[in-house]
Amino acid sequence: MTPALTRRGRVAGLVGLVAAASGIAAGGRALDAIVIPVAIALAAGYVQVSRVDVPAVRHVTPADGFVGETREVRLEFGPDVTGDAAPSRSFLADVFVRVDEGLDGPTAPIRASVGSEPVSYRVTYRERGERTLGPIELTATDVFGLFERELVVDETDAVTVYPPRDPIPARFRRALHAADAVDVSRQREEFDRLREYTRGDAVRDVHWATTAKRDEIVVKQFSAETARNRVTIAGGTEVGGGEELSGFGPEDRSPSAAAADELARATVSLALALLDDGVPVDVRLPAGRVSASPGDRGRREVLELAARTGPGAVAGDEADVTIVAGADGARFRTGDRSVSFDDLRREAEGERPADGDAGANRTDGSRDRRGVASP
Repeated sequence: MTPALTRRGRVAGLVGLVAAASGIAAGGRALDAIVIPVAIALAAGYVQVSRVDVPAVRHVTPADGFVGETREVRLEFGPDVTGDAAPSRSFLADVFVRVDEGLDGPTAPIRASVGSEPVSYRVTYRERGERTLGPIELTATDVFGLFERELVVDETDAVTVYPPRDPIPARFRRALHAADAVDVSRQREEFDRLREYTRGDAVRDVHWATTAKRDEIVVKQFSAETARNRVTIAGGTEVGGGEELSGFGPEDRSPSAAAADELARATVSLALALLDDGVPVDVRLPAGRVSASPGDRGRREVLELAARTGPGAVAGDEADVTIVAGADGARFRTGDRSVSFDDLRREAEGERPADGDAGANRTDGSRDRRGVASP
């Protein structure tokens, strides 16, 4: 796009024309002090803006997170972000980033010196699923603000927004697996042996004395961890087809999309509660299936599956728990019994912290809101 005069540029041009006309009419040079500087500024501004190129941009994306969380995003400009050794010119611009409808992003352009400093903005996660950051719109101006030029950078990135997580009462969890495997995260069992560290092991289980003597990390394994039941969770919705979630906007939530949201929320709540208990889970949803074990990796697998699932039916005849969701909520079915997710949530909220999921969503360093152990 070619440079265009800004409001300030139009005023300056008008002043210059009036001064030039007045000087010609008066036959003198008294107004040259106005005409010449204005003409030089306009010419310099036009040349400066016309030489601006679309810059290389890199998103420094925030971590994936839950609905309702707010994160900071940083944009880096210049050849360094692409490895190009060629020099680049910095320029003043208003930077505006378009974000997915499932995100709340910047509402006004950010004034910055593009190419010499990064630009930061904040986004709030509103709808689960894979959400897009970008493209980026730049309004470049000269140093005097006389000319502007519109540039679009088709650079995008994505973040995954997880569904919310709610507590599940211990009574319901205990009914799904053996009593000696309940809540290992809160009650340590008898020591069994030492073994080599594997990804997902908790830092608290590292045996530091042995680790210091070896060239590898060694962790403690407890007897309850050697043999645990695996709980199978199958979920589906009462309405809708079988598509994955790609980008339902907040203003067009259909009943099937709302049911898929309820399904994702209920599944994440139960699966993460069981993983916190140290119990492996198999999760089957319309978007796919994962087998997850306790640890950060297992949690992320469950969260990512729930984030992208859409409405659809899943056969749950052989599942330990079948979750059936509608637009107004979800129900858990175990055998011939059925209980609403809302009832379980209320029961869990009434439990004492020592007996419920008080540590499931802690943000004090022991466990973050993603349900992933913090170092």
